[in-house]
Amino acid sequence: MAALCESFTLRGPGPGGDGPGLCLEPGPGRDLVLLTERGRAATLFKISDQKPLGCWSVKHGQILTCPVVCNFETHEYIAVHDDKVLRIWKNEDINLDKAFKATLSADVYRIHSLPHGGPVVLFRGGGVRTLDVLLEAPQQEIENVISGEVIRWSGAFMEGQQPVLIFTTEKDDDFFVYVQKPKLSSLHKYKLEQQESAKPLCFTAHITNQIVTLLCLYSNDSVYQVLIPLQQDSEEEEEEEEEEILSKSLLLNLSVSGAVLKGTSLVVLDKDHVAVLGSLAAPRKEPRECLTIWNTKFQTLQTSKELPLGTSGQLWCYEEKFFLIHGKVLTVIMYKCETSSLAAAVGKLKYSQTPDVSLFMNWNTLEDEELVASFQSQESVALKADSRLNLRSRKSSVAEEQPEPLSVGQILINFKDASNYVLETRLRKLMTKAPTPDLQATIGCVVTALTDRCKRNPKYYPQNFLHEIVETRNLSYSLCPDLMAVALEKKDMHLLQLCLERFPDIPEEITYACLKAFLSMSESHLENMDVNLDSVICYIDVEFDNKDVKTEIVENGFRAEMDQDMCGTKIPKESQSRSDDDSCPIGPQKAALLNAILHSAYTETFLLPHLKNLPAEEAILFLRYLYYLYVKCSEKVNTTLPGIRSPTINQIMDWMCLLLDAHFTVMVMLPEAKELLSNLHKFVRAQVRFYSELNKIEGSLRELQRLNHLRESHTYSIEVLEII
Repeated sequence: MAALCESFTLRGPGPGGDGPGLCLEPGPGRDLVLLTERGRAATLFKISDQKPLGCWSVKHGQILTCPVVCNFETHEYIAVHDDKVLRIWKNEDINLDKAFKATLSADVYRIHSLPHGGPVVLFRGGGVRTLDVLLEAPQQEIENVISGEVIRWSGAFMEGQQPVLIFTTEKDDDFFVYVQKPKLSSLHKYKLEQQESAKPLCFTAHITNQIVTLLCLYSNDSVYQVLIPLQQDSEEEEEEEEEEILSKSLLLNLSVSGAVLKGTSLVVLDKDHVAVLGSLAAPRKEPRECLTIWNTKFQTLQTSKELPLGTSGQLWCYEEKFFLIHGKVLTVIMYKCETSSLAAAVGKLKYSQTPDVSLFMNWNTLEDEELVASFQSQESVALKADSRLNLRSRKSSVAEEQPEPLSVGQILINFKDASNYVLETRLRKLMTKAPTPDLQATIGCVVTALTDRCKRNPKYYPQNFLHEIVETRNLSYSLCPDLMAVALEKKDMHLLQLCLERFPDIPEEITYACLKAFLSMSESHLENMDVNLDSVICYIDVEFDNKDVKTEIVENGFRAEMDQDMCGTKIPKESQSRSDDDSCPIGPQKAALLNAILHSAYTETFLLPHLKNLPAEEAILFLRYLYYLYVKCSEKVNTTLPGIRSPTINQIMDWMCLLLDAHFTVMVMLPEAKELLSNLHKFVRAQVRFYSELNKIEGSLRELQRLNHLRESHTYSIEVLEII
């Protein structure tokens, strides 16, 4: 039995769109994947957090010509740009120009990396080398195995301790299969049996018990199977005079109830299940793109999921997760495959526990009748089987029987049209009684139910209930993706503040929307809002006056005069007391909200395009506040602001750099930003000079510290040390 489970977005629309230029490879961990896009860049994603961890791009004029892979033994990344230039770098490396570089003698088709076999390089001419052998002499001559043929697909596998590379080629409508063992210098070529009026569209393979099983998706809507025995060493030494023709057998016909699946991608899930992505065409109906799972043992369709926004035709599968482009976003769909049996194939398998797939269903995509039918179809099998087993016990203990508890999905459907009070009361009980393994998913369903009602009824907004859930539960953006959108619509700044401080996976687009909302809202409007001021209460005096905000007294003797003196300019003391450095340019409510923005996680590559859309006036205001925070941090000996969840010096500096990168040209042209940029430049220059002076005496201070450790003084003494 197979089932498609919940889905989520791993990456939003790319800057240049999504399509066949994308390729996915496993990362250095079970929860990591590498995305190579359109020859420009490679991004490492953490699937569970739905966040990119790193991004590397080639410089202008260079093109990544094959997918980036990870060397699982060394945890290094390997890429090829411009067909022949090999690059190898580590996770901490940022600039690919400084990474290891080797120019090869032949064009590379693809690199395959095996967990226990190392990377294997396949060249366009059919030659194969392991990475270790290739790096010993990058300019070594690579033989041409194929002549006039074009490689259509390749895959690498482990058989025992030996890597095996398989690739297919095409020439004049004939298809060939090559099986290579690079460490043994073994090569075998086969010709694929021709199929009348049909040709292969894609391939996939797996190796079991010294036999290669090659699966071919043909244009006649069928999947064929080809078995290739791996040759033994004694047979490998004998040269074959004539290439062997491989016969194929029909494995699967992609049709059900008169509908035919026009497949575009095929992946193997296990020995009895395959997944096919394609367009389902039925008589007198519009074609629909679907992801399907088929049982090859019994030739039955196990499950399917419609993809109304369309796909790129590509499908990847790692660690029980499907990856595909749905619309313009990279989507992850979880799946489960159980032991293949006839009962499971025809839907009669008894389950010991009924899965509650309703946890991730959206009311807006299915009608109530469809939801109820989907729940009942999964539970009816278990109920019927239980009725036979419990027949005897019913006769003896009828009074002890209890009705089956309703699933979360059924409860939500039953109370979809209930009153607001009844809905909230029942949802509170549901959260308290939810079992521990499913608690997070249940709470996510509760929040989704509330946000769905807010969308249907604009007058309904359970503000206190939502605040309570976010404050007391460990939620994430992916569990309730509509929550922050509803909060932005309702202008619930406190809820947005809570989400920014607690959610680890907020998309950069939503972070920017919150930033713009905070900056555009007037101070007078924010004064009447309930905002948590814990992050600003210790360095902004909110009791003095809401319009003229004071700051605390400095601790370590730093003054603005120090900055001015070191820069060679002096200003009157009267103006110093009212300098922008000494007073916060915004009120405490707005400052607390912006501090939440500074704490949110982001990736510069994806946030920068959004920041460029920020109006210049709001960008200058935000930069003034960041400059104010930077000055306040520099007044402290430990460069740390007091308070709970106060921004750190690194967060402040990162956001200042981001904002200047996004708006530097505009700010240089604006007269109102000239003084701010000048003050920022002077202050940073003063800081650089100050730390430069400290570096000069660093060696002397270390020497004094070493002498003090060597000398043990047990008597009181006064010493004068002169530093020259």
